[in-house]
Amino acid sequence: MNDKFIITIGRQFGSGGRDIGMKLADKLGVKCYDKELISMAAQESGMCKEIMELHDEKVTNSFLYSLVMDSYAGMYGSHNMVDVPINQKVFLAQFETIKKIAQAESCIFVGRCADYALEDEKNVTNIFISADLEKRIERISDRFKMPAGKAKDKIIKVDKKRAGYYNYYTNKIWGEASTYDLCINTTKISIDKAVDIILSTL
Repeated sequence: MNDKFIITIGRQFGSGGRDIGMKLADKLGVKCYDKELISMAAQESGMCKEIMELHDEKVTNSFLYSLVMDSYAGMYGSHNMVDVPINQKVFLAQFETIKKIAQAESCIFVGRCADYALEDEKNVTNIFISADLEKRIERISDRFKMPAGKAKDKIIKVDKKRAGYYNYYTNKIWGEASTYDLCINTTKISIDKAVDIILSTL
């Protein structure tokens, strides 16, 4: 591929979305950005990395909590956004980092509302990866070596957090097919097959 391109991947927890992103990056010879964005955004914004990790893909509705965290974060920079709640500072920092990376190189972003951050960019393909709950329980149980019941609880909690974060900041609905260019269910399709399907659409 000669022209610059961007792939964004939204994913249900346990669907294999991150694995797909990493395999795509390897085949395409580009970088896949996931949690690395936290460190990069912290460095760019001057915010504390630990604060950003606390708020990664999370919406905090507690006014008291936001006040306390705002005071704490104030010691670590971001003085140009003094009146902005801490969770929004974190979102904006990652938002700007995503846009900066996308303007410089072809790459893949996993999560963090990257499709929304790049909605005005050209050559962006937005993908959502899902899987049936039973399959995701199987994957998470195996990955974290935990009983199926605990895996199910973890999946429900993480998906709720991701959906809340996405819906809050984008005014769109997380996982809704019309929001994406391509949706893949990995219940019966292997991770490698999903990668091949994505490659065939680029």
